[in-house]
Amino acid sequence: MPETQKESHKDLVKDDGTSGSSSKEKRAKLYMFEGVPMMTSRYVYNEKIRNYKAKADDVLVATYPKAGVDMLDTMPSPRLVKTHLPMKLVPPSFWDNNCRIIYVARNAKDVLVSYYFFHKMNFRMPEPGSWEEFFESFLSGKVAWGSWFDHVTNWWDIRERHRVLFIFYEDLVQDTMREVERVAHFLGHTLERTTLDEIVKHTAFSNMKDNPMTNFAPLAWCIQEISPFMRKGEVGDWKNHLTVAQNERFEEEYRRRMAKTSLRFTDDL
Repeated sequence: MPETQKESHKDLVKDDGTSGSSSKEKRAKLYMFEGVPMMTSRYVYNEKIRNYKAKADDVLVATYPKAGVDMLDTMPSPRLVKTHLPMKLVPPSFWDNNCRIIYVARNAKDVLVSYYFFHKMNFRMPEPGSWEEFFESFLSGKVAWGSWFDHVTNWWDIRERHRVLFIFYEDLVQDTMREVERVAHFLGHTLERTTLDEIVKHTAFSNMKDNPMTNFAPLAWCIQEISPFMRKGEVGDWKNHLTVAQNERFEEEYRRRMAKTSLRFTDDL
């Protein structure tokens, strides 16, 4: 794991198919670990993740996959550690050291669409099946990193008991400057206006999509002709993909699963 600020942005089991080696012929398989489908075996988790030693000034950036975590990469900070781990699987050292945590959440429908296309273009991800099959797998939580509903609500529920800054992707899109200032304040930074302007510029989706450091265009196992790594970044793109029947089914499950939480999302701007 990284030891200096220059080596920040290390991934802590954020295996979203952008590291390591693989081939088109061999897609990842899922392992059930403490009730969560993972692309990491129990052995790897126990040996390399659970015992990870966080430092007191580490900042953990946590998201469900395809929720927009890369927009925070240009923020100044101590050591950034990015992860898709559900809250219950985060190494104890982060809690023991009272580390600051930034959680980025995105509305479920846009995550569903983005995650499906990411599976299609990335041959290190599990086989997604058809759109209809992936839709059902996502709703039932039978995808890598488990249920979106469990992921976002579990992190939301602990935000006031720990040093957790909860950020919505939709807010980042709508008012990037305001959200950048929130993150900077959370990290103990007061930024000059020129610095804020530069961060806003570099985190614009169009700039990130053209940046080889964030778009992963050179990766052999990412077939950009199927879908670019950074596809659209829009709020409300789900309307171009969900049928009326699927939207009704999704809304029914959403109401059931989110009935007991105060967490609210915007799925259109």
